Amino acid sequence: MLKPRLIPVLLLKNGILVRSKNFTFHQHTGDPLGQVERYTAWKADELIYLDINRDDTHDFRETMSVIGSTSSNKNIPATMTNDVVSVIRSVSEKCMIPLTVGGKIRSIDDIRVRLANGADKVSINTQALDNPSFIDHAARTFGNQCIVVCIDVKRDPGTGVCEVYKHFGRDPAGMKPIAWAKEVERRGAGEILLQSIDRDGTGTGYDLALIRSVAESVSIPVIALGGVGKFSDFVAGLKEGRASAVAAANIFHFSEQSIIHAKQEMQASGIDVRL
Repeated sequence: MLKPRLIPVLLLKNGILVRSKNFTFHQHTGDPLGQVERYTAWKADELIYLDINRDDTHDFRETMSVIGSTSSNKNIPATMTNDVVSVIRSVSEKCMIPLTVGGKIRSIDDIRVRLANGADKVSINTQALDNPSFIDHAARTFGNQCIVVCIDVKRDPGTGVCEVYKHFGRDPAGMKPIAWAKEVERRGAGEILLQSIDRDGTGTGYDLALIRSVAESVSIPVIALGGVGKFSDFVAGLKEGRASAVAAANIFHFSEQSIIHAKQEMQASGIDVRL
């Protein structure tokens, strides 16, 4: 049986790392290369980079003038401007652990380019919902182990009923999480990245009921994401949510040795993690 994984998630907007809250508020946290060696040294099990830029342009200098200081881009190579593929290539050169990349994957060629430039896996979302057979095609072409389907979920504030969303969490997809997770598995996805839009950036903990309901409905690994505010949330995601892996973004940005400390707390709670 595979050991539970702890996975930092890095959000890229115009090639710059940002933190997010409810998929809407984005705050600049640094350049995309600064965290790679640190996370590897801290023994993260994998890395996930998600491109959340709303369009296809990538002008790092313009972004810096909006959400960060120009001094923050001193480590960004000149070759890393104007497209996210160059970010993937530069990151992969420093990344010594499995790397998943997602965002704006609309075709088989998009997957091929990302894998050719250093990604080990890709995460797909809206394209899979718009054209579910895309999952089948991708899995047959590259292998199940390369295909992660990201499922973004929001609860109705009145009824608490969960629904899958697409287009950066803007549009309801007309699917329930369990039904979509089962179809995703049937079509050949190797993993599910399950994200709560409501919990994103709140620090209030995972939506454990959501995670458990999806994890118990499929046999492929489910990665929990959204809501971590303290290291014990990782323990809850694995024990109560029954996820195969736990992921987070914001909690890792501002604490030195955060992954090491998180794993120590997980181990102290009886979870067999890699140290």
